[in-house]
Amino acid sequence: MKQVAQLTLQVQLPDDETFDSFKSDANLGIVSQLKSYIDQKQDSPHSFYMFGLSSVGKSHLLHASSTYAAQVGKSSVCLSCAEFKHLPVEVLDGLEQIDLICLDDIHLIAGDERWQQAIFDLYNRVFEQNNYLLISGDESAQQLGISLPDLVSRLSWGLTEQVKPLEDEEKIIAIQHRATQRGLFLSDEVVKFLLNRLSRDMGSLITSLDVLDKASIQEQRKITIPFIKEVLSLQ
Repeated sequence: MKQVAQLTLQVQLPDDETFDSFKSDANLGIVSQLKSYIDQKQDSPHSFYMFGLSSVGKSHLLHASSTYAAQVGKSSVCLSCAEFKHLPVEVLDGLEQIDLICLDDIHLIAGDERWQQAIFDLYNRVFEQNNYLLISGDESAQQLGISLPDLVSRLSWGLTEQVKPLEDEEKIIAIQHRATQRGLFLSDEVVKFLLNRLSRDMGSLITSLDVLDKASIQEQRKITIPFIKEVLSLQ
Protein backbone atom coordinates (compact mmCIF):
# COMPACT_ATOMS: atom_id res chain seq x y z
CA MET A 1 0.00 0.00 0.00
CA LYS A 2 1.25 3.46 -0.88
CA GLN A 3 2.07 5.87 1.88
CA VAL A 4 -0.87 8.17 2.55
CA ALA A 5 -0.23 11.90 2.44
CA GLN A 6 -0.78 13.94 5.57
CA LEU A 7 -4.00 15.93 5.20
CA THR A 8 -4.90 19.27 6.68
CA LEU A 9 -8.53 18.13 6.77
CA GLN A 10 -9.53 15.54 9.35
CA VAL A 11 -12.17 13.31 7.82
CA GLN A 12 -14.21 10.67 9.62
CA LEU A 13 -16.54 8.45 7.63
CA PRO A 14 -20.03 7.66 8.91
CA ASP A 15 -19.84 4.06 10.15
CA ASP A 16 -23.34 3.25 8.87
CA GLU A 17 -22.85 4.38 5.25
CA THR A 18 -21.63 1.22 3.54
CA PHE A 19 -22.62 -0.65 0.39
CA ASP A 20 -24.65 -3.06 2.53
CA SER A 21 -26.73 -0.23 3.97
CA PHE A 22 -27.43 1.31 0.55
CA LYS A 23 -30.88 -0.15 -0.11
CA SER A 24 -31.84 0.61 -3.70
CA ASP A 25 -32.71 -1.99 -6.31
CA ALA A 26 -32.57 0.66 -9.03
CA ASN A 27 -28.91 1.41 -8.19
CA LEU A 28 -27.59 -2.14 -7.73
CA GLY A 29 -25.68 -1.78 -10.98
CA ILE A 30 -23.84 1.30 -9.69
CA VAL A 31 -22.82 -0.50 -6.49
CA SER A 32 -21.48 -3.41 -8.55
CA GLN A 33 -19.60 -1.03 -10.86
CA LEU A 34 -18.09 0.85 -7.93
CA LYS A 35 -16.79 -2.36 -6.38
CA SER A 36 -15.25 -3.46 -9.68
CA TYR A 37 -13.77 0.01 -10.17
CA ILE A 38 -12.15 -0.07 -6.74
CA ASP A 39 -11.00 -3.68 -7.12
CA GLN A 40 -9.53 -2.78 -10.53
CA LYS A 41 -10.34 -6.29 -11.73
CA GLN A 42 -11.00 -4.94 -15.20
CA ASP A 43 -9.18 -2.50 -17.43
CA SER A 44 -11.17 0.52 -16.29
CA PRO A 45 -10.54 4.26 -16.68
CA HIS A 46 -8.95 6.12 -13.80
CA SER A 47 -12.00 8.28 -13.10
CA PHE A 48 -15.63 7.63 -12.23
CA TYR A 49 -18.20 10.43 -12.24
CA MET A 50 -21.66 9.91 -10.77
CA PHE A 51 -24.43 12.46 -10.62
CA GLY A 52 -27.97 12.81 -9.38
CA LEU A 53 -30.45 14.97 -7.52
CA SER A 54 -29.83 16.09 -3.94
CA SER A 55 -30.27 13.36 -1.30
CA VAL A 56 -30.37 10.41 -3.72
CA GLY A 57 -27.40 8.84 -1.92
CA LYS A 58 -24.30 10.13 -3.72
CA SER A 59 -22.47 10.97 -0.48
CA HIS A 60 -23.47 7.59 0.93
CA LEU A 61 -21.95 5.85 -2.10
CA LEU A 62 -18.73 7.89 -1.81
CA HIS A 63 -18.40 7.04 1.89
CA ALA A 64 -19.17 3.39 1.11
CA SER A 65 -16.54 3.36 -1.64
CA SER A 66 -13.90 4.75 0.69
CA THR A 67 -14.80 2.18 3.35
CA TYR A 68 -14.74 -0.64 0.79
CA ALA A 69 -11.34 0.48 -0.49
CA ALA A 70 -9.94 0.18 3.04
CA GLN A 71 -11.46 -3.30 3.34
CA VAL A 72 -9.60 -4.49 0.22
CA GLY A 73 -6.31 -3.00 1.38
CA LYS A 74 -6.26 0.27 -0.54
CA SER A 75 -5.66 3.74 0.82
CA SER A 76 -8.52 6.18 0.38
CA VAL A 77 -9.82 9.58 1.35
CA CYS A 78 -13.29 11.11 1.04
CA LEU A 79 -13.64 14.89 0.89
CA SER A 80 -16.48 17.30 0.19
CA CYS A 81 -16.10 20.45 -1.85
CA ALA A 82 -18.39 22.09 0.70
CA GLU A 83 -15.72 21.54 3.35
CA PHE A 84 -12.57 22.55 1.50
CA LYS A 85 -13.59 25.11 -1.15
CA HIS A 86 -12.85 27.99 1.28
CA LEU A 87 -9.38 26.63 2.06
CA PRO A 88 -6.16 27.14 0.07
CA VAL A 89 -6.00 24.86 -2.99
CA GLU A 90 -2.80 23.41 -1.53
CA VAL A 91 -5.04 21.17 0.61
CA LEU A 92 -5.09 18.88 -2.45
CA ASP A 93 -1.30 18.56 -2.55
CA GLY A 94 -0.17 14.98 -2.10
CA LEU A 95 -3.59 13.39 -2.59
CA GLU A 96 -2.35 11.78 -5.79
CA GLN A 97 -0.38 9.33 -3.62
CA ILE A 98 -3.65 7.82 -2.35
CA ASP A 99 -5.15 4.85 -4.20
CA LEU A 100 -8.73 6.21 -4.27
CA ILE A 101 -9.69 9.87 -3.90
CA CYS A 102 -13.42 10.58 -3.46
CA LEU A 103 -14.61 14.15 -4.05
CA ASP A 104 -18.23 15.02 -3.25
CA ASP A 105 -20.38 17.86 -4.67
CA ILE A 106 -18.10 19.15 -7.42
CA HIS A 107 -20.94 21.43 -8.59
CA LEU A 108 -20.11 23.65 -5.61
CA ILE A 109 -16.95 24.90 -7.33
CA ALA A 110 -18.80 26.07 -10.45
CA GLY A 111 -17.79 29.68 -10.90
CA ASP A 112 -14.54 29.25 -8.95
CA GLU A 113 -11.78 29.14 -11.56
CA ARG A 114 -9.06 28.66 -8.93
CA TRP A 115 -10.59 25.44 -7.60
CA GLN A 116 -11.51 24.18 -11.05
CA GLN A 117 -7.88 24.46 -12.11
CA ALA A 118 -6.74 22.80 -8.87
CA ILE A 119 -8.99 19.77 -9.40
CA PHE A 120 -7.96 19.55 -13.07
CA ASP A 121 -4.33 19.51 -11.93
CA LEU A 122 -5.21 16.81 -9.37
CA TYR A 123 -6.69 14.71 -12.17
CA ASN A 124 -3.42 14.87 -14.07
CA ARG A 125 -1.31 13.98 -11.03
CA VAL A 126 -3.62 11.07 -10.13
CA PHE A 127 -3.38 9.66 -13.67
CA GLU A 128 0.41 9.97 -13.59
CA GLN A 129 0.47 7.97 -10.34
CA ASN A 130 -1.89 5.34 -11.81
CA ASN A 131 -4.44 5.96 -9.07
CA TYR A 132 -8.20 6.58 -9.14
CA LEU A 133 -10.71 9.41 -8.71
CA LEU A 134 -14.39 9.07 -7.79
CA ILE A 135 -16.35 12.33 -8.07
CA SER A 136 -20.00 13.27 -7.55
CA GLY A 137 -22.13 16.18 -8.71
CA ASP A 138 -25.76 17.17 -9.10
CA GLU A 139 -25.81 17.28 -12.92
CA SER A 140 -24.10 15.63 -15.86
CA ALA A 141 -20.59 16.93 -16.54
CA GLN A 142 -21.79 19.18 -19.36
CA GLN A 143 -24.54 20.74 -17.20
CA LEU A 144 -22.52 21.46 -14.05
CA GLY A 145 -21.71 25.02 -14.98
CA ILE A 146 -17.96 24.29 -14.84
CA SER A 147 -16.25 26.98 -16.90
CA LEU A 148 -12.92 25.20 -17.40
CA PRO A 149 -13.37 23.08 -20.56
CA ASP A 150 -10.44 20.81 -19.66
CA LEU A 151 -12.08 19.86 -16.34
CA VAL A 152 -15.41 19.13 -18.06
CA SER A 153 -13.46 16.92 -20.46
CA ARG A 154 -11.77 15.06 -17.59
CA LEU A 155 -15.13 14.46 -15.87
CA SER A 156 -16.44 12.98 -19.13
CA TRP A 157 -13.40 10.77 -19.79
CA GLY A 158 -14.10 7.88 -17.47
CA LEU A 159 -17.09 5.94 -16.22
CA THR A 160 -20.29 7.95 -15.73
CA GLU A 161 -23.45 6.85 -13.92
CA GLN A 162 -26.63 8.57 -12.75
CA VAL A 163 -27.84 7.74 -9.24
CA LYS A 164 -31.59 7.22 -9.24
CA PRO A 165 -33.90 8.32 -6.37
CA LEU A 166 -35.18 5.67 -3.95
CA GLU A 167 -38.79 4.57 -4.08
CA ASP A 168 -40.80 5.00 -0.86
CA GLU A 169 -40.61 1.26 -0.09
CA GLU A 170 -36.82 1.41 -0.47
CA LYS A 171 -36.69 4.41 1.87
CA ILE A 172 -38.63 2.42 4.48
CA ILE A 173 -36.16 -0.46 4.22
CA ALA A 174 -33.17 1.90 4.31
CA ILE A 175 -34.39 3.78 7.38
CA GLN A 176 -35.24 0.57 9.22
CA HIS A 177 -31.78 -0.78 8.40
CA ARG A 178 -30.15 2.39 9.78
CA ALA A 179 -32.31 2.11 12.89
CA THR A 180 -31.35 -1.54 13.39
CA GLN A 181 -27.67 -0.58 13.20
CA ARG A 182 -28.35 1.78 16.10
CA GLY A 183 -30.12 -0.92 18.09
CA LEU A 184 -33.54 0.57 17.39
CA PHE A 185 -36.72 -0.99 16.07
CA LEU A 186 -38.97 1.05 13.80
CA SER A 187 -42.23 -0.49 12.62
CA ASP A 188 -43.49 0.08 9.07
CA GLU A 189 -46.22 2.28 10.56
CA VAL A 190 -43.67 4.51 12.30
CA VAL A 191 -41.51 4.91 9.20
CA LYS A 192 -44.50 5.66 6.98
CA PHE A 193 -45.53 8.32 9.50
CA LEU A 194 -42.09 9.92 9.13
CA LEU A 195 -42.33 9.79 5.33
CA ASN A 196 -45.76 11.41 5.37
CA ARG A 197 -44.95 14.16 7.88
CA LEU A 198 -41.35 15.08 7.00
CA SER A 199 -39.37 15.99 3.91
CA ARG A 200 -39.10 12.80 1.87
CA ASP A 201 -35.43 13.17 0.99
CA MET A 202 -33.14 10.66 2.67
CA GLY A 203 -30.80 13.27 4.12
CA SER A 204 -33.60 14.89 6.12
CA LEU A 205 -35.02 11.51 7.17
CA ILE A 206 -31.66 10.29 8.46
CA THR A 207 -31.12 13.57 10.32
CA SER A 208 -34.53 13.12 11.98
CA LEU A 209 -33.60 9.53 12.85
CA ASP A 210 -30.44 10.80 14.56
CA VAL A 211 -32.50 13.26 16.62
CA LEU A 212 -34.96 10.54 17.61
CA ASP A 213 -32.16 8.12 18.46
CA LYS A 214 -30.54 10.60 20.87
CA ALA A 215 -33.88 11.52 22.45
CA SER A 216 -34.78 7.84 22.83
CA ILE A 217 -31.51 7.17 24.66
CA GLN A 218 -31.86 10.21 26.91
CA GLU A 219 -35.45 9.46 27.88
CA GLN A 220 -35.19 5.68 27.76
CA ARG A 221 -38.29 5.44 25.57
CA LYS A 222 -39.16 3.49 22.44
CA ILE A 223 -39.66 5.36 19.20
CA THR A 224 -43.40 5.42 18.68
CA ILE A 225 -45.66 7.83 16.79
CA PRO A 226 -46.59 9.77 19.99
CA PHE A 227 -42.88 9.99 20.86
CA ILE A 228 -42.06 11.26 17.35
CA LYS A 229 -44.79 13.90 17.57
CA GLU A 230 -43.38 15.06 20.89
CA VAL A 231 -39.71 15.16 19.90
CA LEU A 232 -40.14 16.60 16.41
CA SER A 233 -43.09 18.84 17.31
CA LEU A 234 -45.41 17.23 14.77
CA GLN A 235 -49.18 17.08 14.81
